[in-house]
Amino acid sequence: MSFQVFGLPVSRGVAIGRAVLVASSRVDVAHYFIDESRVDSEIARMRAARDAVAGELTALKRDLPGDAPAELPALLDVHLMLLHDEALTGATKQWIRERHYNAEWALSAQLEVLARQFDEMEDDYLRERKADLEQVVERLLRAMSRGPSNSFAPARGAAPDARDFAGEDPLVLIANDIAPADMLQFKRSVFTGFITDVGGKTSHTAIVARSLDIPAVVGAREASRIIRQDDWVVIDGDAGIVIVNPSPIVLEEYRFRQRQSELERARLSRLRHTPAVTLDGERVELLANIELPGDALAALEAGAVGVGLFRSEFLFMNRGGELPGEDEQFEAYRAAVEAMKGLPVTIRTVDIGADKPMERMSVSELRHEHALNPALGLRAIRWSLSEPGMFRQQLRAILRASAYGKVRLLIPMVAHLSEARQTLEALARARLQLTEAGKPFTHVEVGAMVEVPAAALALPNFLRLFDFVSIGTNDLIQYTLAIDRSDEAVAHLYDPWHPAVLALVAQTIAQARAAGKGVSVCGEMAGDPAFTELLLAMGLRSFSMHPSQIASVKQRVLRTDAQRWAGRIEQVLRADDPQAACAEVHRVLANAPAAPAAVTA
Repeated sequence: MSFQVFGLPVSRGVAIGRAVLVASSRVDVAHYFIDESRVDSEIARMRAARDAVAGELTALKRDLPGDAPAELPALLDVHLMLLHDEALTGATKQWIRERHYNAEWALSAQLEVLARQFDEMEDDYLRERKADLEQVVERLLRAMSRGPSNSFAPARGAAPDARDFAGEDPLVLIANDIAPADMLQFKRSVFTGFITDVGGKTSHTAIVARSLDIPAVVGAREASRIIRQDDWVVIDGDAGIVIVNPSPIVLEEYRFRQRQSELERARLSRLRHTPAVTLDGERVELLANIELPGDALAALEAGAVGVGLFRSEFLFMNRGGELPGEDEQFEAYRAAVEAMKGLPVTIRTVDIGADKPMERMSVSELRHEHALNPALGLRAIRWSLSEPGMFRQQLRAILRASAYGKVRLLIPMVAHLSEARQTLEALARARLQLTEAGKPFTHVEVGAMVEVPAAALALPNFLRLFDFVSIGTNDLIQYTLAIDRSDEAVAHLYDPWHPAVLALVAQTIAQARAAGKGVSVCGEMAGDPAFTELLLAMGLRSFSMHPSQIASVKQRVLRTDAQRWAGRIEQVLRADDPQAACAEVHRVLANAPAAPAAVTA
């Protein structure tokens, strides 16, 4: 039966494939693919965990006191029976052999299948046995986590093609939620699109989805419960619609749209070596946002003239709380700097917190199990300053990388001058330590991210301390409008067109330019062509975005007369509905005589 699920579109395009479900679990589960050569060893891991749990249950039953209720040994017998049931262990082996899931993922996938079977049982007693099954699986997962898990971690090399796991069928990922670090792991994997029950348009999971350049829908509520393993799924990333088991006619229509999208991308790719210059001769800097050193190659191939944002926190995530040392960070930063072949690389200090937890705790756990709102808590520069040893290690690593190319340092979520001064003092100590150790480094410009309204409103004070500023529009919108951007319940209120947001962005750009300081936008607005002309009219000449967005933004730049737009900017900023006012300016300028068009695709 075909049906539709509605959510929020966060990454454009169409994806078609078979559903791969990532089941929720009280125990955090790693999800990765294994090579054919490791199938037997992965099954052996699961078998060892089963034997260990069987031993635990047997020991518990043996050691029960004589006056224990008769139900307890009976309950343990049920758990032992479930533990050895082929419907659980046999089918789990099948997931490992056929789909090459790691053991934990295979086990949780089979739990999802069996749990639905229990839910459909008419007998109340049998239906309630689902809780026993969940407890058994949780024991198995914990047993596997106690083993030498690092030796089974996924390799960081390129993942095999999707056909290795699903024959000729592409795969789409479906989950209640996906941590950004897990999304980064899937970056090297085989999925053509993904769907989550929760999330907002600018949650970090959505941002990473766009960085993968694959269609995605978030906030789809019950998608992971009503879509079944191996269902055929169409993801319409433009409309935020998911079509499950589509009819042949609908499937063919979406395949046609896929082909059209691929042709458009190919057309835009011809712009990658064209300089970004407006019709009136204004040169514009289009930079790339990256998460890992390996992303630098994609930035160069997309025509980026540097890295405007290296999100260093992804080096800290999915490590079980273990922090990367100075040398490990240095090697990563140096690799990115060298890969950019002399172009500038802006490295942001670690921005852990909110929906980017360092520990392998899920975002939903952080959001619901802690009394404090993590978006307003110890994150970004606040966390770094609370961990001075870690912070100096990162600063030293970044400084050392500057010996291999042009490096700039970016400080996230600055709100107080005291934070700025503490950061600069820590940087001075790091320089002194490197000098005493005889380790080379060069001058590094230091910038602040304008993400908190307080920083935007007090910008002249910060401009006296920093060399440049970068506007993080995602958080600026979140904090200006008091909206948790990861919460789908208020996602409809997240509005980059809000007059207050545009006023803060315009004011920041104008004040930075007046002070002779560099200013860029590295949030999602920079990569959205709908805002390109508006940001150019505000005076912005430096945009930083995911490499996949550069071509479409460049096309807008090449077609824009920035001076003519600047003459209309007040009309937009004063409007009650800036989006409608911007559309009106588009219409008026499109019908007015214009200068000859620059080279376009």
